[in-house]
Amino acid sequence: MSSRKSKSNNIIHAECLSQVQRILRERFCHQIPHTNLFGVQVQYKHLIELLKRTAIHGESNSVLIIGPRGSGKTMLINHALKELMDIEVVSENILQVHLNGLLQINDKIALKEITRQLSLENVVGDKVFGSFAENLSFLLEALKKGDRTSSCPVIFILDEFDLFAHHKNQTLLYNLFDISQSAQTPVAVIGLTCRLDILELLEKRVKSRFSHRQIHLMNSFGFPQYVKIFKEQLLLPEEFSDKHFAEKWNENVQCLSEDRSVREVLQRHFNISKNLRSLHTLLMLALTRVTVSHPFLTAADLMEANQLCSMDSKANIVHGLSVLEICLIIAMKHLNDIYEEEPFNFQMVYNEFQKFVQRKAHSVYNFEKPVVMKAFEHLQQLELIKPLERTSANSQREYQLMKLLLDNTQIMNALQKYPNCPTDVRQWATSSLSWL
Repeated sequence: MSSRKSKSNNIIHAECLSQVQRILRERFCHQIPHTNLFGVQVQYKHLIELLKRTAIHGESNSVLIIGPRGSGKTMLINHALKELMDIEVVSENILQVHLNGLLQINDKIALKEITRQLSLENVVGDKVFGSFAENLSFLLEALKKGDRTSSCPVIFILDEFDLFAHHKNQTLLYNLFDISQSAQTPVAVIGLTCRLDILELLEKRVKSRFSHRQIHLMNSFGFPQYVKIFKEQLLLPEEFSDKHFAEKWNENVQCLSEDRSVREVLQRHFNISKNLRSLHTLLMLALTRVTVSHPFLTAADLMEANQLCSMDSKANIVHGLSVLEICLIIAMKHLNDIYEEEPFNFQMVYNEFQKFVQRKAHSVYNFEKPVVMKAFEHLQQLELIKPLERTSANSQREYQLMKLLLDNTQIMNALQKYPNCPTDVRQWATSSLSWL
């Protein structure tokens, strides 16, 4: 009977945990507007007022949201749009167009995407337009009904705004800002960018039509608020199905936020980067360790997640290299030390390796030169070394100048963790250069 009871408890736990993981993953990965905004209340108020003026009063506007990556630009606009769509009068009438500079790489693709998002493919049909401006005005004209105040307002959100500035003649930006200045369909143009010099990229005619409104996000909160954010990101909502489990989970989160070792991990993260994206990565890695047998997060989970976050990717590559490749990297390290970071070529590295082999012939196998060359090329493919100049067809590969992309600390740390590394090789790496 007791085994049946524990089995049913496990099923309930599994269901709760899958719900917890779904809620928190959405929170960490999709920037779903779920909680309070942190340290950007003033900027939020400015943005929401501006959007309401477009949505309710039919007033055209343009604004740039500027801030470093991970400072919450997308979260800010998502919050504002959610609040806007909760107003019944607005939600029935307003249209949104989301463009991204990484996807819409020219104005033709951008125009197709605008047509698709406004569901006007049937209206456009096979019409041929003389210019971009004519095409865009036709699209906005199709959304009109009656006078300006009863027209359908359109909100254009341009992510990676600086990339649109590289389009030929900046036609899209010119026309969008031109419409926002004229008494046509009410539009709000919102640009999201991480470049502070964005206005310098705009042409004079585009700049003159832009309202010059800018909202800056700079992550101005301190460590106590960072801990509060950490706590709020992990807390389960009140409407969670299993109240008892949610209570225990939230109690555990409260204890974690007061734990000394957790605070040290957070302090380290905070000192490196205040952006919430890196915090989300840390929490996401910790969340993957939650299972039925381990249903609550612990300080150890967060410490392990922190180690994964701060792991050196190049050092990890070194762990997977062959002993020959490790020997070549050590030879390059010695050449760097001797010639003070001057570039080297394959022949120099091979000579260095040969010296080592002659000294330690009993422990290291002497490979043929073509085999060593192959290992050298593999290091280049892994981008652990790079050529200083482009290779020409008639140049000899052995004499092409290279640069090592690993520093001494990375090499030594990787060697300490390298599985079954021959003692002689390790000693060669740490040896002084007096024998050369």
